[in-house]
Amino acid sequence: MDTSLPWVAVVDDDEAIRRALLRLLRSAGIAARAYAGGAEFLAALDGGHPCCVVLDVHMPGLSGLEVQARLATLAPAVGVIIITGHQTEAEQAQAQLHQPLACLAKPFDDQAILDAIGRACARPPASATAGPPP
Repeated sequence: MDTSLPWVAVVDDDEAIRRALLRLLRSAGIAARAYAGGAEFLAALDGGHPCCVVLDVHMPGLSGLEVQARLATLAPAVGVIIITGHQTEAEQAQAQLHQPLACLAKPFDDQAILDAIGRACARPPASATAGPPP
């Protein structure tokens, strides 16, 4: 995949969700890659950063919230869209610490996720929005 073009990472341990999201994104003309877990996704960041990550909260190994926290340090310009089947108030508060672009409950509306991804990929890179050095 040419990672110089905007692309979306889908990180979810549920294979059916990954496949459905890949189909949806590709049908909308959005390049996407899927990962079965947080560690697999983070290891792949050496190959380039997506414009955004659709990230499930509850996964074995690294949770989506742990991945989100690591992304805030490793790749702060990457937008995060949180998806979850169920989320506690504490998890919601933790997710908000790193300002996700959206938090969507499963099952989510296709248009809602496409709109959130569109906003994420339309954002200028962090370097383009930063002001002059102090």
